[in-house]
Amino acid sequence: MHAFHGWRYVLRTQRNAWIHAVISTLVMLAAFWLHLPLRDWAVLFLTIALVWTAEFINTALEAVVDLASPQQHPLAKVGKDVGAAAVLLASLAAVLVGLLILGPPLWIKLLEWFK
Repeated sequence: MHAFHGWRYVLRTQRNAWIHAVISTLVMLAAFWLHLPLRDWAVLFLTIALVWTAEFINTALEAVVDLASPQQHPLAKVGKDVGAAAVLLASLAAVLVGLLILGPPLWIKLLEWFK
């Protein structure tokens, strides 16, 4: 139950979580539309989970840093910046995975439409 409270907190307080939610949904809809094989679905699910996990850990890190250091401190900034960098890295990797998996079949579908 606590995990769902944490998930709800992330969705309520983190604007980027809504961006992740929209993109995750669009990727899954595209994968369904393209009739991707199960192995591609597995890679997409793992990649989506990686991004969400990074976002959750970053949010938790920010909360703990704010609790431990309510005043501005250079090390608190480092902690928050590194957490944000983890989310950025996971997101960039997800974009690359998405392009590699969705790109070719999506390109083929689009070419069929415009012929």
